[in-house]
Amino acid sequence: MATTQRRRGQPPRGVWTGVLLLSLVPAVWIGLRALGWFGGLGANPIEQLLALSGTHAMIALLIALAVTPLRQMTGLAWITRLRRMLGLVAFGYVTAHALTWLGLDLFFDWELVLYDLTERPFVMVGFAAWVILLALAVTSTDGAQRWLRKKWVWLHRGVYVAGVLAILHFLWLARADYGEVALYAAILAFLLGWRAVHSWISARRVRARRAATAS
Repeated sequence: MATTQRRRGQPPRGVWTGVLLLSLVPAVWIGLRALGWFGGLGANPIEQLLALSGTHAMIALLIALAVTPLRQMTGLAWITRLRRMLGLVAFGYVTAHALTWLGLDLFFDWELVLYDLTERPFVMVGFAAWVILLALAVTSTDGAQRWLRKKWVWLHRGVYVAGVLAILHFLWLARADYGEVALYAAILAFLLGWRAVHSWISARRVRARRAATAS
């Protein structure tokens, strides 16, 4: 009975709270390091904060992108209900990363901000990814979904564009060590590939049903 309910969209008890608490663990860990725990932030705390917040923003975004493939693989419909929360968590980490750059690195010096946005490609693509995620966060409500209708689906596919831009952002920052960004790129490529293949299979099934009905 419980399994049937979960497949129909009823999440197991405590899942919401558990996932939310787990998603906050990196933020707490970064905060404790900023206070000097767990070795602190080293000789360059701002650079370390940027690195930590950026890494966890990337991980959070990939987790949010994995929701739909995971639901398709497992058949557990309730997993989809976590997508909005995980997407907002990812947006929160990306925003924290952006504010660290804006406030702690540039001290809200708008001339420096404009210079970075126009002269540094990794900043350009990172900012573009944040703008996309901002649009998705603002339109993540049920009301926005009803208002935008089919356009909402197309708009929220922009999360994959944000993912690609985030990978480019990491790539330009990687310098000589490409191992981490290669891992993130491989995960994103798998998720994009899965979605493309699943969409193609679904489209073929729809065409087959229409052909069978017409005959």
